[in-house]
Amino acid sequence: MKRLTRYNRKIRVCFIQSAIMICLLWIFFIPNFQKVNIGENDRYTVELNGVNVGVVADESTAKACLRTARRQLAAGNDELVLATGDLKVTGEQVLVGRVSSENDITRNMLKVLKQNVKSTLNRSYTVKIKDFSVNLASKEDVLALLKASLDQYDTKHQYDVSLVLDPEREVNALTTSVVSNEEEKKEKARETAFPEAGIESLISDVMAKVEPLTTEKNFSDFELGLQSLDFGDKVEIVESYLPEDELTDRNTAIDEVTKDKETNQIYEVKSGDTLSTIAQAYELSVKDLIAMNPTLENENSIIRIGDELTVTVPEPELTVLHTEQKYYEEDYEADVQYVDNDSWYTNKSVVRQKPSAGHRKVVALVSYSNDSQISADIQKEEITYQAVPKIVERGTIVPPTYIKPISGGRITSGFGRRKAPTRGASTFHKGVDWSTPVGTAVMASSSGTVIRAGWGSGYGYCVYIAHADGRETRYGHLSRILVRAGQKVEQGDKIALSGNTGVSTGAHLHFEILVNGTQVNPLNYLN
Repeated sequence: MKRLTRYNRKIRVCFIQSAIMICLLWIFFIPNFQKVNIGENDRYTVELNGVNVGVVADESTAKACLRTARRQLAAGNDELVLATGDLKVTGEQVLVGRVSSENDITRNMLKVLKQNVKSTLNRSYTVKIKDFSVNLASKEDVLALLKASLDQYDTKHQYDVSLVLDPEREVNALTTSVVSNEEEKKEKARETAFPEAGIESLISDVMAKVEPLTTEKNFSDFELGLQSLDFGDKVEIVESYLPEDELTDRNTAIDEVTKDKETNQIYEVKSGDTLSTIAQAYELSVKDLIAMNPTLENENSIIRIGDELTVTVPEPELTVLHTEQKYYEEDYEADVQYVDNDSWYTNKSVVRQKPSAGHRKVVALVSYSNDSQISADIQKEEITYQAVPKIVERGTIVPPTYIKPISGGRITSGFGRRKAPTRGASTFHKGVDWSTPVGTAVMASSSGTVIRAGWGSGYGYCVYIAHADGRETRYGHLSRILVRAGQKVEQGDKIALSGNTGVSTGAHLHFEILVNGTQVNPLNYLN
């Protein structure tokens, strides 16, 4: 009996130990086993880029582990890291199946991703100026580039540039703000100062309304040097991620933006301009200027006031506008004085007084676009000796114009010497002949008074018209005359019909223009 009791006790101890062992196995192993769902996949093998990384209970766990692995790959890195991650999840049915822990799967995935890094995109900043753009690695590089453009004209470093949000853009784009260091100090002082109150505030308001006494400044009272500075072009800066081979180093970018490049511009011809003076002003040869402008045939081509010519101007990518207060002494010309003469034509003028240069001392606000002067606003001027102006007397009457007296027609004989003329005709042709059918309308070339209308020796039926500028026009070989002597006609009025009268070999119109009683080439006077 005692022996049986001892045996029972031993059985109870073994049972307790077995129960404890089963509990431990349950705690450590059962969570990694999946419940059996009859007819459904209950375990999934996970592969990343063809490498087995573990087993999960559902597909969502695999995707979550991949997201975690990608975050760990990019953690602690300012750059955007791209890695190939081809996830494949294969399901199967099992009665009892062990799954991997999420930590193990994530660790395995991270290892595979590191082995398949495709590229690293660096955080960068794209600077755009008109059609030009450059990619830089940091904001510091962007600011260095912009400061280098300003420092060409700000040798004392009076101005600074910062990046601010562009209010004109919906996306988070940056633009520039150029502020003088002095103004920035004053603004900070105003922000930190205690606000005025009571009687102090009242006194300040009164003093602000009091206009300061205006006294003449001496030259020494002006503060010379740089007065304002800003960019003349809109600068846009956008943050992006780019491969390293698309980034430009700081020094190269500065050189690209600040170095002068030849740019075509339009120049409007002014009074006194010649091809050589325009070419010299833009450091071109006359040959190069002609090559850039198809309207110019050679160095003798005529240019007129208001004509537009293409010229090449060296300019940097980024324009800097700056204003400087300068003192200088110079010789100067007085403005030309005109005396109008209402009895002269506008093409007549006479110099009544020759000019003489004066000399002056000047303080002026001079505005520049890069190195090109835009304007000069004189602040103070002291004349050493006065300039003598040029005085010109000029006409105010617009001179008459001349038009071709017929529509159409073909020139059969031009002005000047000719061979084998019709018998009875001169070897020197004093006008222009247009072949045209008999009965073609002939118009007055310009307004005037008919001084002859009838038969003329050699001319056949003809019309002579005197014009207000002293010139005369003649129309010959007419078939019919429609005006009479003494009649006033306007430009374009019908005065006759063309014909084949007088010394003529066929139906045509003979037309002459006389200046001071002498025939000239009419083609040089027709509009």
